[in-house]
Amino acid sequence: MTETVRTWRHIPQRYNLTGSKCLQCGNVFFPSRIICPECRRKGKLEDLKFSGRGKIHSYSVINTPTDEFKDIAPYVVAIVELEEGAKITSQIVDCDPDSIEIGDEVEMVFRKVREEGEDGVISYGFKFKPKT
Repeated sequence: MTETVRTWRHIPQRYNLTGSKCLQCGNVFFPSRIICPECRRKGKLEDLKFSGRGKIHSYSVINTPTDEFKDIAPYVVAIVELEEGAKITSQIVDCDPDSIEIGDEVEMVFRKVREEGEDGVISYGFKFKPKT
């Protein structure tokens, strides 16, 4: 799949932080699912727009990145547990990597994710920053 197609297909999740919630068991998911893994066909899913607030569940500081990300190293990648309960992986920005701790409160920000070549598509999406 080309980057352009992937970008357009994932706009609801990437730009709005939209997932799904099972009305049967109450579990929340990101990205959206069409079937609840707990309830299977008995479950009924609805779209859920997440608040964009959460806490760092786990993290890692990347000191030796791939060539694509070498200009921003060192940087933090974390599993963020959102207020609604879903866990997502994201980069943590606007911080000193040495100051990040598990349990820190974070909030979603909208940033450039990557650029495909000098004249290519620029992809934007969510990242998180420490809550001030």
